[in-house]
Amino acid sequence: MAYLQRAAWGALVILGLLALPRAATAQAFANPLRRVLRHDTAGLARVLARPAAYRLQILYTRIRRDAAGRPRFRSYGYRLRPREYFYPASAVKLAAAALALEKLRALSAQVPGLTPEAVMLTDSAFAGQTRAWRDTAAANGRPSVAHYVRKALLVSDNDAFNRLYEFVGPAALNAGLGRLGLCRSRLLHRLAVGDQEPASRHTNPVAFYADSAARQPLYRQPAGFYPGPWPRVALRGEGIGQAYVKGDQRVPGPLDFSQKNAFSLPDLQRLLRAVLFPEATPPARRLRLAPADYALLREALAQLPRESAHPRYPVAQYPDTYAKFLLGGGGTAPLPPGVRVFNKMGQAYGFLIDNAYIVDAEKGVEFLLSAVVYVNADGVLNDDKYEYDTIGFPFLQELGRRVYEAECRRAETLRLMGNEE
Repeated sequence: MAYLQRAAWGALVILGLLALPRAATAQAFANPLRRVLRHDTAGLARVLARPAAYRLQILYTRIRRDAAGRPRFRSYGYRLRPREYFYPASAVKLAAAALALEKLRALSAQVPGLTPEAVMLTDSAFAGQTRAWRDTAAANGRPSVAHYVRKALLVSDNDAFNRLYEFVGPAALNAGLGRLGLCRSRLLHRLAVGDQEPASRHTNPVAFYADSAARQPLYRQPAGFYPGPWPRVALRGEGIGQAYVKGDQRVPGPLDFSQKNAFSLPDLQRLLRAVLFPEATPPARRLRLAPADYALLREALAQLPRESAHPRYPVAQYPDTYAKFLLGGGGTAPLPPGVRVFNKMGQAYGFLIDNAYIVDAEKGVEFLLSAVVYVNADGVLNDDKYEYDTIGFPFLQELGRRVYEAECRRAETLRLMGNEE
């Protein structure tokens, strides 16, 4: 399949682009992100003029390889505030996907046949819970962890995330975040179903089967309850907005996010690095995954919706850059030729987030870029009046373009210099 060939190429890129040395002059040690933002800011000026109002944060990491192909990272930030709260929305789905595969890998040591492709049937056992016994988008009509991972990462499917949340459970999810060193992050609830106390502490019973007939279970996980406590994450600004809509009522005052999911921008990028560059991650902070698990995550992060066979996504509804905010503008622009983006984005409550690894193998370019911007001029949350299309998406698209083009220029300069330091 054409995509498998491209996925194999992507894996090779991750494992071993040609070595690119550091620049020769002292200027290289200045903040290149600030240079990019200062240069011709017409497309970025509106947000950059009031970065605090837009809660803007940017984290840019250059990647250079040594002669053996080992990556070296150097990070630069713009208004980086690890303790300033923003709602991470769907950006948290990569954590749930990775930790679900990790849990399944651990269980498979005692349960032969328990793989990510095993049929996963979810039942209900508490108020508000729902069952998931079939999935017409799957090749065999049944859900599985692998299928949920693909849906959650390819087009940011909320139900897929919720099923992974229920399988892993909030206790293990937050313990996993802590073990990975993601200390400014927490996962407290499902998405898009109004999940809150006490339902968020209750998880559904789940059973796994070897095939779609679902006769004899390989493994059963009973309903669970997490009594707490929730992890304490020291964050500022968890009350957001001047008012919010609840039902048909407008409620004055900020919306309290202290009992909602959180994920700092450095933690988001650190997680993406752990998925893409496990060999460059300290052993104690690595995900406990097999090569096939990493391959599944990477494929789902990079794949375009039309390249997916199961599930299938119509191009009219899911354009190539539907889930690519940086460079792609959330479906408004194609990616540059030859570019692959491994990313997970988020969009809710006026926040737009993208957490991406961008690579152009032909030009010898690879870098990490993560950003969050808040676009809610009227200060009212839940009124569906956000400036996503007029401010947010254009800003992230232009930011991605500026950094990508700066990387291309630098790679070309190094090439002309014969890659000499």
